Amino acid sequence: IHLLFTFYVFRFALAQHQDVPKLVPQVDMVDIGSSFAMTYAFCSQFSKGVYTIMGLYDRKTVNMLMSFCGSLHVCFITPSFPVKTNNQFVLQLRPQLQEPLMALLEHFKWKRFVYMYSSDSGLTVLQRILDTAAERSWQVTSANLDTMTEKTFIKLLADLDYKEDFHIIIDCELERLNNILNLVKDSLINTLVYLWVDFLQVRLEGLTGHVEFNEQGHRTNYTLTVMELSHMGPRKIGFWNEKRGYVHTPISRLPTEELVNLLNKTYIVTTILEAPYMMLKKNHEQFAGNDKYEGYCAELASEIAKHVGFTYRLELVGDGKYGSRDPETKQWNGMVGELVYGKADMAVAPLTITLVREQDIDFTKPFMSLGISIMIKKPTKSKPGVFSFLDPLAYEIWMCIVFAYIGVSVVLFLVSRFSPYEWQGEESDEEDETVPASASQNQNQNQQKDKETPEHINDFGIFNSLWFSLGAFMQQGCDISPRSLSGRIVGGVWWFFTLIIISSYTANLAAFLTVERMVSPIESAEDLAKQTEIAYGTLEGGSTKDFFKRSKIAVFEKMWSYMRSADPSVFVKSTNEGVIRVRKSKGKYAYLLESSMNEYIEQRKPCDTMKVGGNLDSKGYGVATPKASPLRNPVNLAVLKLNEQGLLDKLKNRWWYDKGECGIGGGDSKVRSPTSLRGMAGGVGGGAAASMSGGATGRGGENGRVVAHDFPKAGAQGLPCMSKAAGRGLSSTGM
Repeated sequence: IHLLFTFYVFRFALAQHQDVPKLVPQVDMVDIGSSFAMTYAFCSQFSKGVYTIMGLYDRKTVNMLMSFCGSLHVCFITPSFPVKTNNQFVLQLRPQLQEPLMALLEHFKWKRFVYMYSSDSGLTVLQRILDTAAERSWQVTSANLDTMTEKTFIKLLADLDYKEDFHIIIDCELERLNNILNLVKDSLINTLVYLWVDFLQVRLEGLTGHVEFNEQGHRTNYTLTVMELSHMGPRKIGFWNEKRGYVHTPISRLPTEELVNLLNKTYIVTTILEAPYMMLKKNHEQFAGNDKYEGYCAELASEIAKHVGFTYRLELVGDGKYGSRDPETKQWNGMVGELVYGKADMAVAPLTITLVREQDIDFTKPFMSLGISIMIKKPTKSKPGVFSFLDPLAYEIWMCIVFAYIGVSVVLFLVSRFSPYEWQGEESDEEDETVPASASQNQNQNQQKDKETPEHINDFGIFNSLWFSLGAFMQQGCDISPRSLSGRIVGGVWWFFTLIIISSYTANLAAFLTVERMVSPIESAEDLAKQTEIAYGTLEGGSTKDFFKRSKIAVFEKMWSYMRSADPSVFVKSTNEGVIRVRKSKGKYAYLLESSMNEYIEQRKPCDTMKVGGNLDSKGYGVATPKASPLRNPVNLAVLKLNEQGLLDKLKNRWWYDKGECGIGGGDSKVRSPTSLRGMAGGVGGGAAASMSGGATGRGGENGRVVAHDFPKAGAQGLPCMSKAAGRGLSSTGM
């Protein structure tokens, strides 16, 4: 084919220059792989006076042709693969591919790939690739297409697909490339992505444009256009030249009329089983196709399809993963891998929008905003103790109240002792009873006592002062009150103090008696990082793990260092496994996951998990499509329209809260419960026991008063059962 193509191009060029009579063509059809045939044809042409030869060569005959041209000064023009030579009589039309290929490998960051080549054109490029691979630790697998049959080639593709080697470079002749693409189309068209290179000249002058050579006869000042195989066929994604290297150009979007034609096909929507986003119905065996599934994303995909107007088929991702890139092989797995390698047209799932994923696939606007949160097992509710009535105020405040109570009582006692207004004479009670005749002899002896000074008493002894302060504190009052200005100032200050304290206590007590508190061992990511008793981990191969791996915040770096070195591993293969681990760990494991999933699990039985602290970051879930997919723009507009209509919020309320199993509050850290007064009952019981003990041991009639002159009275001593008032009455009667 190459020979025929060269022949007809040669004849066409001569026809375009018929005005030059000296150009006489001499054409020989020879086997370029035969050294004898090539030597005979060259000598035959040279004997006819030919000084310029145009044709092809093979690797077996190239050295022979170079030698003849250099010795006989015959110009040889060839479109065959370029070789390194200093022969100035050889002009090579085909440009070198080593440098552009190296630039493409650098741009796409391929460190593991397969290079398929033909013996003639690929050995030089293969040598350059292997030299570079040795310097940069690339993993290169080479395959010679000349030694392969169709059966062995298909088997090779199957082996590469099994090993997940999806980066393939094909360097061969055009007719062989067409055969390869046809084989791939029939067998593995959905598993491989191809790039090919189309050659264009820098300046278009005439039919083939401007062609420029350097001193060695090699092509120079040329541009290579890089093409990518898409749904609509090959399209330009960039170009390469010697001055600028590889330049990636923006991909033009498909026009609307082309999109309408594409909507006639059934699109494959990849997803993952994750409640409540995508779940199998309880009786899913009775359904087929998309009707087997239910959940937030199932309804979202249906609404998007209605707005855009396309048909789709839901398919579960094969490996059950969301999608992460292997740091060594640079290969994608999960749903992202199915989009990158052409196995799916769209992904509708709780797929987080990240920078790494955005480089290889496209996302719509977020249909749900969320962040990384902490899930722990709900701690046991703390039961109220005997002294739970003290909880509304801190223990330090109670100690200050006790000291203030004692201090005010002592100050009131001292002020009353030193103030003359607190002392008063004791008034005698007038007795109207008749004096017995036997006591008349003692009246003369007691006449003198009426002339003595009356006794003075002070109501604010130390016990009465304590009783006054306690009565004021309890808002109950007392039967005595200070008479002096200083005593009233002390009492007024104490009343104001107790007003503030009792008001604060009453307000807090109402909340404490109606709420049972649960003591959480952690409240934030900082609490997790500071301790080692509670293990914590994330989903293996998800965006949460990538967040900690790439974070530069000190707390998150410390957490990642712990998770990476923890033994046993703290990573789980699925969210369900992480939830089970939290529930069985007895509070010794915390799971880091998206807040939306955390809130959903809080609402599911057995209602033993809870979300603590705020979100560690802010991100969103988006619908993913392959790069430059015609679905991206219409799907993006559909998501925005659903958000403006409020349908996204309705879907979340339906699947999160309307179908919840734990009621209002879920797994919150505080749960409302009936009022509990067990602590107050204990306090009342203790007070009753103390009063009974005081009544059994105390003196009757003790009121804490202080008497000015507490000397024994003669009359009282003679009559121990008679009160002082009765004694004074006898004395007065004796007068």
